[in-house]
Amino acid sequence: MTATRPLTLADAPELAALVTGNRAFLAPYDPVRPDVWFTEPGQAAVLGDLLRQADAGRALAWAIVRDDGRIAGRITLTGIEHGPYRNARVGYWVAQGANGRGLASAALGELLAHAFTALGLHRVEASTLVDNVRSQAVLRRNGFTRIGLAPKYLHIAGEWRDHLLWQRIADEPDTP
Repeated sequence: MTATRPLTLADAPELAALVTGNRAFLAPYDPVRPDVWFTEPGQAAVLGDLLRQADAGRALAWAIVRDDGRIAGRITLTGIEHGPYRNARVGYWVAQGANGRGLASAALGELLAHAFTALGLHRVEASTLVDNVRSQAVLRRNGFTRIGLAPKYLHIAGEWRDHLLWQRIADEPDTP
């Protein structure tokens, strides 16, 4: 069974329930979000924006799904560029109750296969908080290489936080 499927606007209610139920769990890894972000209209707006970017060829927005088909998280490919750069950035999250089951690793593997074949990308980039060792393990399992440290890279949980930078090149093996 696949670990992903494309998101649609019809997923807004399920995503709203998931992000609301995981608000405290995700807070240390996310920007501070307005309360509306956790509502069905808020998630519909997020999805609408991602789907418009997808229609323009600048993003992919997929659900990470459990074996029973319920959404367990989201994985997105953003900043897709073609031409000589052929690059994009990946971000993902999985609900607390679905952590440790290999869903993020499988979803990232599926997304990379699509990025390198169907999209013809050369590189996919990622960043993690320095202390987010679980996300770093997901990246390593999918052949990402750590390429640096970006001080005060993103505004997370109300402060500028250092991030480790990672990349996966299309023709590199998918195992560490």
